[in-house]
Amino acid sequence: MLLEVRDLHVEFHTRDGIAKAVNGVNYSVDSGETLAVLGESGSGKSVTAQAVMGILDMPPGKITGGEILFQGQDLLKLKEEERRKVRGAKMAMIFQDALSSLNPVLSVGEQLGEMFVVHKGMSKKDARAQAVELMDRVRIPAAKERVGQYPHQFSGGMRQRIMIAMALALEPELIIADEPTTALDVTVQAQVMELLAELQREYNMGLILITHDLGVVADVADDIAVMYAGRIVEKAPVHEIYKAPAHPYTRGLLDSIPRLDQKGQELYAIKGLPPNLLAIPPGCAFNPRCPMAQDVCRTDVPPLYEVTESPVPRSSACHFWKECLHG
Repeated sequence: MLLEVRDLHVEFHTRDGIAKAVNGVNYSVDSGETLAVLGESGSGKSVTAQAVMGILDMPPGKITGGEILFQGQDLLKLKEEERRKVRGAKMAMIFQDALSSLNPVLSVGEQLGEMFVVHKGMSKKDARAQAVELMDRVRIPAAKERVGQYPHQFSGGMRQRIMIAMALALEPELIIADEPTTALDVTVQAQVMELLAELQREYNMGLILITHDLGVVADVADDIAVMYAGRIVEKAPVHEIYKAPAHPYTRGLLDSIPRLDQKGQELYAIKGLPPNLLAIPPGCAFNPRCPMAQDVCRTDVPPLYEVTESPVPRSSACHFWKECLHG
């Protein structure tokens, strides 16, 4: 297995108390596989990814438990210098806001070339040539002429391609893409996702795709992990999720996707707001918003039950997963 996250716990110490952002997350991804991690803002998706990459701000963040195994090695036991050798060279991250992630006062060629100067000791001339090659690889037109331009001179879609090129620079074995299509129009979203899928096949990389949009992952993901209040509430192959979700929250996310056959109808929305991580509700954290909630949901935290009626391995953290599956 390329990456295994085991029982990961992350909390943030704030003036108002301790925010429990990640509460026992388990997931894995292998070479050539794509895992989509879904959920609303504040569900713990990005914090988990930052912990995996080793870029979590500590303090205020603190990893209080768990393991992050990359090729069998626990990254949490490595010294920062050793962790830095893994970051970029073996695993890389594509951030959601390309404009703020890129340095506005350095050309894109300098920023792409820095990877080769720092990690491979290349001269600036050779690093620039590698930068042009990378820009060509992610299909940026006239790369040789544009390598000296600055981030603001590129469109949103082109900047996101530059971020993908930066992640690919050292041919890592794992890429984490955090909301890579945010703020892009639908056509450009599709182009970026198609490019990511193509590059993944070419390099046989593991890919973790973080998003809140089930529509984005339909054609690219192998498996989906749905997160809510810092926990994974459902895990399943992508086609099983779309065919029959086994958790009310997943069903709510699916029902909120606009559909062509519902023209003129009011779009469904999950009632209420995500929980305050400083005071997560007892029992199932989703119970205040759940249309299926019963007394047991308000007192007992549901484990990840095995969905025994499924032909493939899948799980759901719902006491009434059977009713949801057939609902």
